[in-house]
Amino acid sequence: MSGYSNYGGSMGGGGGGGSYGRGGNKEVFDGKQLRRAVQRRTVDYNSSAMRWFLDRTWKNEVGEAPMPQPVYEASLDLVPPAAPIMKANPVTSVCTKFVHSSVNKPRCPINACRWTPEGKRLITGASTGEFTLWNGLTFNFETILQAHDSAVRSMIWSHNEYWMVTGDHQGLIKYWQSNMNNLKAFQAHEESIRDISFAVSDLKFASCSDDGAIKVWDFERVEEERTLKGHGWDVRCIDWHPILPIIASGSKDSLIKIWDAKSGKNLTTLHGHKNTIAKIKWNMNGNWLLTGSRDQLVKVFDIRTMKEFQTLRGHKREVTSMQWHPVHEDLFVSGAWDGAICYWVIGQDQPIASVTTAHQSSVWDLDWHPLGHILVSASNDHTTKFWTRNRPGDTMSDRYVNAEGKEEDPASTTSQPSQRPRLSRDSDGSAGRGFRSNQTYQGNHRQGPPQGRGPSYHQGGPPSSPRGIGAHPGNSPRGTGRPAPQIPPGGGHARGGLSQHTGGRDILQRQWRAFNNEGGRTRLIQQLKLG
Repeated sequence: MSGYSNYGGSMGGGGGGGSYGRGGNKEVFDGKQLRRAVQRRTVDYNSSAMRWFLDRTWKNEVGEAPMPQPVYEASLDLVPPAAPIMKANPVTSVCTKFVHSSVNKPRCPINACRWTPEGKRLITGASTGEFTLWNGLTFNFETILQAHDSAVRSMIWSHNEYWMVTGDHQGLIKYWQSNMNNLKAFQAHEESIRDISFAVSDLKFASCSDDGAIKVWDFERVEEERTLKGHGWDVRCIDWHPILPIIASGSKDSLIKIWDAKSGKNLTTLHGHKNTIAKIKWNMNGNWLLTGSRDQLVKVFDIRTMKEFQTLRGHKREVTSMQWHPVHEDLFVSGAWDGAICYWVIGQDQPIASVTTAHQSSVWDLDWHPLGHILVSASNDHTTKFWTRNRPGDTMSDRYVNAEGKEEDPASTTSQPSQRPRLSRDSDGSAGRGFRSNQTYQGNHRQGPPQGRGPSYHQGGPPSSPRGIGAHPGNSPRGTGRPAPQIPPGGGHARGGLSQHTGGRDILQRQWRAFNNEGGRTRLIQQLKLG
């Protein structure tokens, strides 16, 4: 039984108990060495979510809420990426600040990572077949279980958030509940499974393998419905369309094929890359198809014209992973063989930010937190790393802390003084990219300005046409194809049923002034600085 001496203050830590006596000598009662408590960095989204919920009634539009000022005290004004003030500007959701690196005791490559649907935990799949659960706030280890007998290759959650399906190196597929209870396992392919994707209805899912086959499965009956054959080599990636019964696949033969999931026919073949297609992802708008290849290129295709409308060059090695942002439809991240992570915005040919030394080896998987404020990267260097948004008022050294925790000196670069991102409005009245000087962040240092703001078309559409049928930049918000909301007649307020004469806005303002007068804001600022 462990005991503590009250003299001189108690000391505690993981792995045993003990204290310091009168002479300063360490007393150990259970034979275990005393370990000092380590303060962990925490990224808690609850405070920012509550701020958004309180202010969304009277700060529901971009023009009604100011951007956080470049001072440390403005950290209290941060809101989730889904808030209108952040959603209008994809630069605000770029996660280049290193937070934590998690490593298992049995060191091995991490092949896959997925957040749980509620965002409280992260699940990683290792080459040893183990699942590791990490805390989503403090990033510490929670539990580990032997899920497969071989390396985990793919992990995906169903859209209803009840089931997780995984595939391993031996061609085995398993069904998991949210409590990590395995209910079903069956042999799906003869060789290693490379990717799995759910249909929008969750009634079916597709899997691809190194045996060159794409199979469509009935989820409930666990029966193979059809096999899609047409690739001449290993099929490395697939993705089910978010709306239509269409499957996109990429293979080692450098071909991209679009399949009809109902009939099994090959609708078209896209010739855009010169090497293995490593990743393929549909955008949430259903119009853009993102592809990454070992030819170091990232391409964006439009399904309506079946043509490529943008080629992105920025990686120096093979592209190994990609992921669209869950909130910003024009923002995505990509990882490469050399461990670099790049952030892209559709319409700009160069990455808006990149971390060139994110990992020491290839980045096998990337996944955004469901809220979009944290990015997780899984790598062949045995580590799982967490990245978050920069806080307002971060110094230049804070912005350029690399993945090893070492500060880079921005003064060694030839860049001009930094100008922090803020919301700006262009001449056409649409929200800008957040940098008046069009500066971007490349690697651990800030490089030169990109070439222009990007194309004039709105989100979800190619350069020659607006998004959707009948959409027009002048009558729809951000080219969504829906008519712009109209203010109802009579001078009332259109949000939440609150009128300008109900006093709802005045009540919130009085509460906020009372909070400031009582010193609550000052105490929170001091706690943040101490943390």
